[in-house]
Amino acid sequence: MLSHDRVWAAIDALAERYSLSASGLARRAGLDSTAFNKSKRLSSDGRPRWPSTESLAKIIEATGASLEEFTVLVEGHGASAVPPPRMAVPLLGFAQAGAGGFFDDAGYPSGQGWDLVELPARAAETSYALKVQGDSMLPLYRNGDVLIVEPGAPTRKGDRVVLKTTAGEVMAKVLDRQTAKSVVLVSLNPAHPDRDISMSEVEWVARIVWASQ
Repeated sequence: MLSHDRVWAAIDALAERYSLSASGLARRAGLDSTAFNKSKRLSSDGRPRWPSTESLAKIIEATGASLEEFTVLVEGHGASAVPPPRMAVPLLGFAQAGAGGFFDDAGYPSGQGWDLVELPARAAETSYALKVQGDSMLPLYRNGDVLIVEPGAPTRKGDRVVLKTTAGEVMAKVLDRQTAKSVVLVSLNPAHPDRDISMSEVEWVARIVWASQ
């Protein structure tokens, strides 16, 4: 039987399956980060507050889960009732990413030399992985961390992104703003400067959607 508690428990279980917190799941779905907070599950007078069908549709789409998968969680079988889906995506090291021949003009994988890495969560069919090399992205990303990048995904202020310049430089930073003239990036590592890069020097920008931390 469908119940308020089971629907919310299914949302928590879905977030857990995809290595997200409830607020992280909300952000990935383009919702307010507090949308799934426990304080939002009851109204001020104690009545149950249900998530909207639009919100449910958005989190299913954002995680790549199926409706059947979510239904299993609603039925109360728990996050481990169905083995988490896994998929393999192309993998490349940051050092190699700056070289020519690995990406097309839009920033999608092309050419030879890509390895494969299996993910514990689903990703878009066009996603790929970049392996962090060195300490330039500390303290957020460490040497050996794998970043899942989704070219073509919409970006907005505060998103973590990977940018490649026409000179072959590849960097992971936080997007501050993007205009028709330039992209302004905030460095993850205070030892490295923020960057204001002319759009004429930008080959592509892609959003980081997951990291193996």
